[in-house]
Amino acid sequence: MKDERPLTEVAVGLVFDRDGRVLLGQRPAGKPYAGWWEFPGGKLEAGESVAAALARELHEELGIEVRSSQPWIVREHSYPHARVRLHFRLVFDWTGEPVAREGQAFGWTRPDAIDRKPLLPATEPILSMLATLALPGRKPGPVDTMDRNNGSAAGDRKSGR
Repeated sequence: MKDERPLTEVAVGLVFDRDGRVLLGQRPAGKPYAGWWEFPGGKLEAGESVAAALARELHEELGIEVRSSQPWIVREHSYPHARVRLHFRLVFDWTGEPVAREGQAFGWTRPDAIDRKPLLPATEPILSMLATLALPGRKPGPVDTMDRNNGSAAGDRKSGR
């Protein structure tokens, strides 16, 4: 049976640091799928472009400023609570130091070795595509450099460029 619920448009950021690691966040308490891991982002507001929505959401959630992002893929997914269209964008050009403004845990991990569980169901299908993506500055390194004590990410946090 086809899902006829209205689509919620969502901007999703794959934020990369200088070492080619990608940022993941854990959904905070009080939201659907609380405790599950996801790429940061959020709903588009009326009249807002995907790029603008992503820049706004990353600033609100993490305090970083996106200078530019590139469209990557678009996927639709039906959750029990909503039907979403996810606009994934690659973010290499950003400034600031990520801060958990919503109290969420977050951390950097290599895109070819994402081992955070549980991951949001809509995230799982794109992992194989992400692992093979040619990324500037990708270097071999530790899979997980998250400081679990304070929810901040270790490593270079000043700029993705």
